Amino acid sequence: MITDVEDFFTKGCGRCARFATPECSTRPWAAGLWRLRQVCLSVGLVETVKWAHPCYRHADRNIAIIGALRADFRISFFHAGLLKDPDRVLERQGSNTRDPDMLRFTDNGQVAVLEPVIRTYLIEAMGYAEAGIKPAKSPIEVELPSELAEALSIDPELAAAFHRLTPGRQKSYVINLNAAKKAETRISRIAKFRDKILAGQGALE
Repeated sequence: MITDVEDFFTKGCGRCARFATPECSTRPWAAGLWRLRQVCLSVGLVETVKWAHPCYRHADRNIAIIGALRADFRISFFHAGLLKDPDRVLERQGSNTRDPDMLRFTDNGQVAVLEPVIRTYLIEAMGYAEAGIKPAKSPIEVELPSELAEALSIDPELAAAFHRLTPGRQKSYVINLNAAKKAETRISRIAKFRDKILAGQGALE
């Protein structure tokens, strides 16, 4: 994975075999990605690399991150629950995303059209970062798959570690296990996850 942000805009993120090839997902969106980058820098955000993507920070907090897929490219906002979104342009990245947090583009020219909105949302998010304001945490109800519930009941060490996890990390395991259609697959995944749970990590960490 890349560590130099310039590589993202010229070669890609480095997370797959298409890195630095014409087939990389960043290539069709090079102009739009570059424009997004300029908007972020123009409001005074600090550019860095996180998770192999350009991440923009302010007041010691992540504000936004840029990414590209084959079908679109996007800018995603951290702590998006704070954003007022009067233009109703933010989308949820998936069914498990709590708040609409993403602007998605399917044409490079769309960035220029939405640039005033992007700039406004970034500045709003920067203000929250400066003030130390974060979205209110709401409890996450986690219904455990039966295989996980059984594993916790017979493994006190695993149970204690799982219940020490943040609700978000607990949910990451539930989502991953529920994606498996067969019980034996879920049981196998639980065994593989054990060390991560004991280490206090989420399923995707």
